[in-house]
Amino acid sequence: MIDFTGQTVLVIGGSSGIGLATARMAASLNAEVTIASRSLERVERAMADIPSARGRAVDVTCDDSVEALFSDGRVWDHVIVTGSQVEMAAVRALPLDVARAAVDSKFWGFYRVARVANIRPAGSLSVVAGFLATRPAATRALMGAINGALESLVQGLALELRPVRVNAVSPAMVQTEMWDGLEAGVRAEMFKKLAEHYPAGVIGRPDDIARQLLLLAATPYATGTVVTLDGGASIA
Repeated sequence: MIDFTGQTVLVIGGSSGIGLATARMAASLNAEVTIASRSLERVERAMADIPSARGRAVDVTCDDSVEALFSDGRVWDHVIVTGSQVEMAAVRALPLDVARAAVDSKFWGFYRVARVANIRPAGSLSVVAGFLATRPAATRALMGAINGALESLVQGLALELRPVRVNAVSPAMVQTEMWDGLEAGVRAEMFKKLAEHYPAGVIGRPDDIARQLLLLAATPYATGTVVTLDGGASIA
């Protein structure tokens, strides 16, 4: 059984979705959890959900903001990056400034954290990438490129940052607030069709990804590891 007693876990993007599930699960495993997100209002809501958690504001697209998060010299046991702002569309339909913003948020955001995070030796740094890195799809080319770059960066960082361990989880569809903008019936039908297509017969839930992120953090043997956790989508 995983036990994080006496260990600190920083979840960047921890105010919703996979990040909130990770923070909640880490707290249930006795970790000292800090949630960081761009929106202080959302951080406060997450802290109300996890009374033992602390909160910080950070904008991963801003060098100064990321550096300020780690400027107090605190050394973390585990840093997990789950948050990003990415808009998905076909390359020719996506304005360049929107595409650049997506790369800045998901890829460069993690890069910024990796440059300055204070992590104890044998501690861990983890990120959520995505199975599109190896299973491209129309209208998702940019996301696939970002995820592929993240997976490669993770493996390089595992060599550069040793003995700090660096890992990633690459999911397929996960049922999070990201999809709340869709009309409820459309969303439900999308989830149903994908679940029928995936060999596992279900789509992912935030707890599925959170569990894998924390398992990687707790496993001393895991570094440079990219876990594809996609319900079998990549082989369907």
